[in-house]
Amino acid sequence: MLKQALAQNGLIAILRGLRPQEAADIGEVLYAAGFRVIEVPLNSPEPYESIRILRSTLPADCLIGAGTVLTPEQVEQVKAAGGQVIVMPHSDPKVLRAAKAAGLYLSPGVATPTEAFAALAEGADVLKLFPAEQMGPAVVKAWLAVLPAGTLLAPVGGITPDNMQSFIDAGVKGFGLGSGLFKPGMTPAQVAANAEAYVAAWKALR
Repeated sequence: MLKQALAQNGLIAILRGLRPQEAADIGEVLYAAGFRVIEVPLNSPEPYESIRILRSTLPADCLIGAGTVLTPEQVEQVKAAGGQVIVMPHSDPKVLRAAKAAGLYLSPGVATPTEAFAALAEGADVLKLFPAEQMGPAVVKAWLAVLPAGTLLAPVGGITPDNMQSFIDAGVKGFGLGSGLFKPGMTPAQVAANAEAYVAAWKALR
């Protein structure tokens, strides 16, 4: 289902700093704009409560996940809150195995081909290229030339509607969007405007 969601819209919303009391409203404007994967980093206020609210508010075709997942214990807490996707800044095998054992989708962070191959061997569904600012489209193109056909590589970090084209030309099929989409304190209307700009760029470039 994760690959289906990203085939429909390859943009992943990263809501770092989201508060539970705004989760429903922010989730609804993202869904309306076309987002089908939404992630709440665990260094946000009360992240498990926000995950619970998003999961109970949004339709089943929108996957809800957690970012900045660092331990196997957090994997279990995400699952208990209704989360379906585990997103990591790194590729700790203990966390990867916990996520797969829990039956959750998995998107670990990778910064080298060695990490990418190791994560795929552990069952990663989507590779999070992080931080994308440091690597750029040339790195993506080189990686995709050697990674298994069909590997989903999603750059995260510094992605804007204006710089997506070069990554898509290199073979990228998705992006993780953080502060360019949502920052704490933004109104739902502001997030909706950002979301619509990203989705319009994504559709135009595809």
